[in-house]
Amino acid sequence: MQQMNLNSLRVFACVARHCNLQRAADELNLTRGAVSQRIKQLEIDLGVILLERQARGVTLTPEGARCREAVDKALATLETMLTALGQEGEQITLHLGSSTAAKWLMPRMGDFATRFPRISLRTEVHTQQLSRDLARNEIAIWPGKPSDPKPFCNARPLTDIRLVAVCSPDFPRPDWPMGLDTLLTLPLLQDSHRRWEKLIEVSGHRARYKLMNFDRSALALDAAIEGYGVAMAPTYMVESDVSRKRLVEVWFSPEPSTKHLFVSWSQEHVRQPDVHRVVDWIASEFGQERTLENG
Repeated sequence: MQQMNLNSLRVFACVARHCNLQRAADELNLTRGAVSQRIKQLEIDLGVILLERQARGVTLTPEGARCREAVDKALATLETMLTALGQEGEQITLHLGSSTAAKWLMPRMGDFATRFPRISLRTEVHTQQLSRDLARNEIAIWPGKPSDPKPFCNARPLTDIRLVAVCSPDFPRPDWPMGLDTLLTLPLLQDSHRRWEKLIEVSGHRARYKLMNFDRSALALDAAIEGYGVAMAPTYMVESDVSRKRLVEVWFSPEPSTKHLFVSWSQEHVRQPDVHRVVDWIASEFGQERTLENG
């Protein structure tokens, strides 16, 4: 086996995370062809097939899944070692979903900068839950069930994920308060979670409905702000736009919450006072009291 190229391993890790060559290429600022070529060369060097190419993306072969686990752990270890060479605490990486970044984090960036003028916050958005261990000065915000196995060293629940339907204050609403039968006759803005389709199926609603599909919640919410219809999203994602009167809540899901939003950080790395402070700040933004010890 030839000596591995670190850049090729990083490219593979990115492709494995997205399960899509073009999305990986966009993140890495490379062409799709360059990404494909590096993966092919890596497969030649390893002597195994790592990816199965499909019409809408790629999937990992069993060998690819084992390779991803090894590469993720190796890159995390390398990042931890490199971080330790510089000044600790000056940069924190926050892993989270793109819609959580756009709708929850961005409205709070001014407060973050005021609270932590010495900390540079670096965000990494993901379409899937981060599978590798967290390195030093890394934090992750992710949704999951309390019974799920925790993928990180430490996890703290932030809030229940409750769903709410929202629209522009100027959007014409047939009645108020709005019943489900009326709601489902309006233009429905749906994200990749396909919550409207699931609700229609569960409710047995038979009236004709109109769906506009988006690949992420933030885009569906922006379409709702522009008056194109009604979007459904977790309450924590809409609170900023509701408080600014860009959206109004028209319906709450009566189903009990089965998922929570968690914040995670690694306890394997000692002396991370800035991580503890930022985690406490994140928790406080969800109305939780401070529980971590700094140090």
